[in-house]
Formats: sequence, C-alpha cells, structure tokens
Amino acid sequence: MALNNPILDATLNSISLEEIKKEMGPPPWSHAVVLADHVAGVVIYQNSGQINDNHCHNYDEWWIVLEGEIDWVIEGREDKPVHAKAGDFVYVPAMTFHHIFPKGGKPSVRLGIALPGTGGHLHERPDRKVKVTVE
Repeated sequence: MALNNPILDATLNSISLEEIKKEMGPPPWSHAVVLADHVAGVVIYQNSGQINDNHCHNYDEWWIVLEGEIDWVIEGREDKPVHAKAGDFVYVPAMTFHHIFPKGGKPSVRLGIALPGTGGHLHERPDRKVKVTVE
C-alpha cells in the first residue's frame, strides 16, 4: 500500500477515479488519495472473489462503494452481512471485527475513510485500559 505517497495535497486538489485507475493499473491495489493529520482516504481496487482477512482497527472506519458490489460481515451481525453496491456507505466502529468480500463477478472500488492510525489490521483485540458498562 502506498500510504506514504498520497495523491491529493496542497498542490493537487482533485483527481478522477479514472485517472487513478490508469496510473495504478489493474487490480488488486490500494492507494492513499488523502493522508493528513486528521483524516486518511484510501482507494481500494479489488477483483471479485478476492477476500480480505477478518480484522479490526483501533479507529472507526467507513467506506463509500464507488464501483461493483461488496459484502461486509460485521461482528455482532454475522447472520446478516451488509451487501453494498456503488453509491452505498458502510461504517464499522473501532475494535469491531469485519471481513470484506468483493462480489458480483467484476472488480470493485471503494474509498476507505478513517483517522490515520497505528495498528493497521489487528487480528486480536488489544487489552483495553478503560472498561465501559452500559445498563
């Protein structure tokens, strides 16, 4: 992933998805379009059937599906996967495991938006120092 080389910055304020796809080539790939102190935006281009690992993050994450179809299996609602297509938004809170499945026989493109964080894909929950009880 090319997170250290974002496409958009103070000198380039806009770019089209087609320009990014032309530059990056065929899937699979991911590339940061924005990487600032307070937000990261990553374009992810995957072939149908190419699944991601089941993981969580220490930050909230959300996506906009730009092309294709993608299923999200989200912890706590494993019996009802989210099926998203172009134009749909999907949100997963921090420390919630999710598994992403591009579907539909064609490549999919999504824009992932999150805080630039540490930890990347976590496969186990780190110990929490704060315990919250909701009654």
